[in-house]
Amino acid sequence: MNIPDNEIIDALGGSSAVAVLCEVTVGAVSQWKTDGIPKARLMYLKVIRPDIFLSPSKSKEVA
Repeated sequence: MNIPDNEIIDALGGSSAVAVLCEVTVGAVSQWKTDGIPKARLMYLKVIRPDIFLSPSKSKEVA
């Protein structure tokens, strides 16, 4: 499933929350909304919050 980067950031609690999770500035995260989340950061976010990346059908199966 391909979720737009800005939706991933919003689902994780917004730019401030993602900045804290990734130990970067809020400005860096805001830039990711247009330029894309760097691959290493995206992999990290998938590990710590896999629920955000589950497809709707898979999340229902888990629940």
